[in-house]
Amino acid sequence: MTKFSKNRVRVDAIVDRARKYTVDEAVSLLKQNSFAKFDETVDIAVRLGVNPKHADQMVRGAIVLPHGTGQTVRVLVFAKGDKEREAREAGADFVGSDDMVSRVSGGFIDFDRVIATPDMMGSVGKLGRILGPRGLMPNPKVGTVTFDVASAVRDAKGGKIEYRVEKAGIVHARIGKVSFSESSLAENALTLINALIRQKPSTAKGAYLRSISLSSTMGPGLKLDPTVFMGRTEEG
Repeated sequence: MTKFSKNRVRVDAIVDRARKYTVDEAVSLLKQNSFAKFDETVDIAVRLGVNPKHADQMVRGAIVLPHGTGQTVRVLVFAKGDKEREAREAGADFVGSDDMVSRVSGGFIDFDRVIATPDMMGSVGKLGRILGPRGLMPNPKVGTVTFDVASAVRDAKGGKIEYRVEKAGIVHARIGKVSFSESSLAENALTLINALIRQKPSTAKGAYLRSISLSSTMGPGLKLDPTVFMGRTEEG
């Protein structure tokens, strides 16, 4: 017979895995069932009714979470001249032009976000094989290719996240830490969900929000009711 830990037994006694919770209920349960000895990360997974193979159904973007992610973000900026100085003054951790391109090409990857000015993209493009697989390639669609590097750096440091629907139609994102207040976690979750709703492709058929779940690093996955957000006219 399988023996479960005391924590697992406690979670199973409180969490109804078949139930669809409200955002407020879910974040409350996540905090109640946090038993790890570290500050767990809280993630959201949203399955969308889209086919990412079609370009007109690719859901991708970036938003600044109102309460940040709780993560210390190391920002690298590719810029030169006055823009290099502007990036440093805004708090970028690493700044450079062709010298930084060479450094990254040589194996330097100790950063979490990359921003580049448009005039640097010719050189930065050569780093596609390094930055691309890590999801770090600058892209104008999410505001990481810009001459307004000061704002981009402040947003990255202040809780801006990028999201992109995966092949299976799922968007994964970090929305905070278990130590956040319930209201902060709920507001962060709602901010992302509403951003996804605003980006619903006109060609998407049927239910758009198929399923939503919240989870912490060591905690249970809690299902949310998608119809609360899209209205009960959808089927799914």
